Amino acid sequence: MTLSDLIMIQNIPENLLFPVMGESLTAQNSLEMNFTATNAALTQVDLKNTSLFNDFVFDLLNQANKKFGYGGYLENRVIYRRSDHFQQGESRCFHLGIDIWAEAGQPVYCPFDAKVHSFADNNNFGDYGPTIILEHIWEGNTFFTLYGHLSLDSLENITEGHLINKGEKFCALGPYPENGDWPPHLHFQIMNSMEGRKGDFPGVCSASELNHFQGICLNPNPFVRIED
Repeated sequence: MTLSDLIMIQNIPENLLFPVMGESLTAQNSLEMNFTATNAALTQVDLKNTSLFNDFVFDLLNQANKKFGYGGYLENRVIYRRSDHFQQGESRCFHLGIDIWAEAGQPVYCPFDAKVHSFADNNNFGDYGPTIILEHIWEGNTFFTLYGHLSLDSLENITEGHLINKGEKFCALGPYPENGDWPPHLHFQIMNSMEGRKGDFPGVCSASELNHFQGICLNPNPFVRIED
């Protein structure tokens, strides 16, 4: 896939896309969240304690009176220090998708006509937990969307190759600990290649891998429909 193909996928007309949370993320319903070292408040939270981390996230949303929190594409984050899953070899800290923080049970919708590529329960502490990957085709180009931190029942009655229509609810956010032991949120990611993987794809990479994964993991904002 060429650079022009990648740009074309990222510029699919909005009227052909459905926002993955069922509605656009706006200043009225959403709060941009910062999980980098520049956020001094994170130093006051025991991030390994998911209950305390959960309180931190949802206290912010409740104080701002927002339904969703969002952010994180290519963000250099400190929160992955909570899990050994990201500390094997060179530390992985660069986030390759976007996170949308919301209450467990929040439905997730298919943004573009798709079929199920693969799914799995990636159940390591700090991993995706229940994960679904969809396959899409746009003007002859195949690309993939990944949905992580889902409810376990999102994996029930799902099969590879199953067709899902744009705008169809097909999964929901899971509670901790079944969602990989995170405060409830959706990890949403777009890839132009699965590199032979099924049911999983790196959502965080090390500094030395960043250039490689930037060429695979596209900016997901148009599919989430974040509005200024």
